[in-house]
This record gives sequence, C-alpha cells and structure tokens, in this order.
Amino acid sequence: MAAAALVLTVTLVGCAGAGSTESTPGALGTPGTPGTTQAMPRQSSAADEASPAAVPAPLPGLGPATLAGIPRNARQVVLVTGRGKDSPISRVVLYRRTSGGGWRPGATWPAHNALKGWTDDHHAGDLRSPIGVFGLTDAGGLRPDPGTKMPYDRSGGFAVGGTGFGGEPLAGSFDYVVAIDYNREPGTSPLDWTRPLGAGKGGGVWLHVDHGGPTHGCVSLAREHMKELLRTLDPGRHPVIVMGDAESLAR
Repeated sequence: MAAAALVLTVTLVGCAGAGSTESTPGALGTPGTPGTTQAMPRQSSAADEASPAAVPAPLPGLGPATLAGIPRNARQVVLVTGRGKDSPISRVVLYRRTSGGGWRPGATWPAHNALKGWTDDHHAGDLRSPIGVFGLTDAGGLRPDPGTKMPYDRSGGFAVGGTGFGGEPLAGSFDYVVAIDYNREPGTSPLDWTRPLGAGKGGGVWLHVDHGGPTHGCVSLAREHMKELLRTLDPGRHPVIVMGDAESLAR
C-alpha cells in the first residue's frame, strides 16, 4: 500500500501522511525531557470565566445526534466538514459562541483529511479520519509558540521528513499542531503516546500544517490558518472539534 512507501527521517510517526500513527512509546518526546519546552496556558479573561451559557442555537449542517455530543459549556467549535465519506477534501470553520447563545462563524478554510475519507469506527492504519466531537486541549510544534493560550510543547520530536501520498514533501507539517482528543490523555503533550482505548483504535490525530495532500487521519490547514487557529483557541472557552463528512454530521 502507499503508506508502506513513506519514509520518515525522525522518531515521530504521526498522521500527516508520514507513516503509521502507531510507534513505540520510548521513541517519543515528553514534556520536561531534553529538547522539549512545555509552555503553560495563559490566564483567561474575566469574560472567559463567565457562568455556563444556555443551550446554543444549532450549528449549520449538524443533526441532532451530532449536536447532542457538543458540551453545553463549549464556546468555540472547530467545524470540519468533509466533501464525502470517501473524500480527503474538507473545509474548516471556527465558530464562536455569542452572548445571545448563537454561533458566529469565522472564515472558511480549505483542508485535507485522511486519504480514504471518514469512519465512525477508526482503527490504526485504516487511512480514515474519525467522525465525532472531540476536545482540543493541547498544542505544540517544532516552531516557537505563535501566541496561543493553550499549553504548547515545543520539541524537536515534531520534526518530520519523507513524502506524502502524492510525493509531496512532509517537512514542516508538524511545525504547528493541535492534538485532537481522540484516544489520548487530555492535558499532555501531543507527543504523549498514551492510548486509553488501546493501540488498535489508533491515535496521534492532530490538526497540523497542510503539506498539499491527504493525511493518515489528521486534519491539515495552511500554515497561516494553523497559526491563526492557535492564537484564537482558548481553554477558557472549552473548544471542541466537530469533524466528519457532511452526510454523517447531519445525522
């Protein structure tokens, strides 16, 4: 298969089309180890600490089952809508909760997801992105913190080489990442390899810099959009990502 032909030049094996999302725990860096700098979150403003808001107005394109999975206290939603169940093309919109309980959209950004599209039952190596609602709690990358309020782990463990499914270079794909809380421990570096659901359910699913082609399971955005997203996401607003193909999200 195409993934077998991909070669990494670093110890990190992520989902950016660079290889399997599974690796040996000892090969990955963790906060506090040499070459790793763990930034702590900035203080939230008083407005961020307001009392839990009322039930929000429905977000566009989301059906009752999907909406039911969004926590009531979430005031930032990264909505990733895939073109089709088997498509690697998607779009991303960051919605902000208004004081009136509705949702205000930001810009629409083009994105890539996994090579074979989406799945309700993600497993390691299936080349599909998981469908669902997941927390966004931790960030990191090879480059310095661009100004996020999230905990940010700068580490050489995010270096990546090799080529993607279309032969495009992967260098720089992990310059900026946000860990998607699928089968991982929230509150840890994206490089942490703990898998609460077991290794067979995959992991290492991130938002990261787009390299011009499909991923193994992640969602990728242009570099400038990743930096804007990092500067906007605020732990005090309990951000989540809602991701999947349009038909599945409408359920």
